[in-house]
Amino acid sequence: MPTVRYITSDLAAEHTDLDVVLGSLEAEQWALDTPSPGWTVGDQIGHLGYFDRTAALAIMDPEGFQASSRSLLEAMAAGHDTTLDETRTMPPAVLLSWWRDGRATLVEAAGTLAETARVPWYGPEMSGKSFLTARLMETWAHGQDVADTLGITRAPTDRLRHIAQLGFITRGWAYAIRRMDQADAPILVTLAAPSGDTWTWGDEGAPDRVSGPAESFCQVVTQRRHVDDTELAIVGDRAMEWMTVAQAFAGGATNGPPPGSF
Repeated sequence: MPTVRYITSDLAAEHTDLDVVLGSLEAEQWALDTPSPGWTVGDQIGHLGYFDRTAALAIMDPEGFQASSRSLLEAMAAGHDTTLDETRTMPPAVLLSWWRDGRATLVEAAGTLAETARVPWYGPEMSGKSFLTARLMETWAHGQDVADTLGITRAPTDRLRHIAQLGFITRGWAYAIRRMDQADAPILVTLAAPSGDTWTWGDEGAPDRVSGPAESFCQVVTQRRHVDDTELAIVGDRAMEWMTVAQAFAGGATNGPPPGSF
């Protein structure tokens, strides 16, 4: 079981890898449309920066976070997404600096978390480890959108293990938010890690199976790829059903790109 410090270190490394990409962009590239409808490269980073800041607030000032959360949810209920209002007015250089400051604040706040800490968020509170894993997943997934926009192929790392673990344990969540019958059939997930290791989750005797590159699995559970556009091998109807609805992130049910998008 990874420690809070270990996950925090991997989160910071994920930030750094994305920063290498962003630091090389020309100003006009920040305005490019990404695979997420209605979002530019700048919007992707604005989204990350907003929630990195609120994540730091949730750790350091839970009451302040709760007040901020209520305001955001009320605005969203009224059909207004305030998370990007500020950043859409920023020049690219200012936005990049703002994102860097926010991510540094989050990493600093994460350093204060105890191993058993609980952190409030926009749904049920989370363990500190799950909370930081979710931030790592978000950074990687939105970074994938940026990379896809720019035509960049990122070198996968074993930090994907955090995201794959999250993808596996959120199987029931993906069904619940779609009001589908609970996913109770055993499934074995066997993934090839970038380092050459093999990662497994689930029941070794399960007839339904998912196997292939860890990167492909992470792209599917974060809805950055349709399963048909990956190298994953799927055995069994319940495994395929899961891979078509998988959603490792919070919020309402959403659909990833259709087959043939990549």
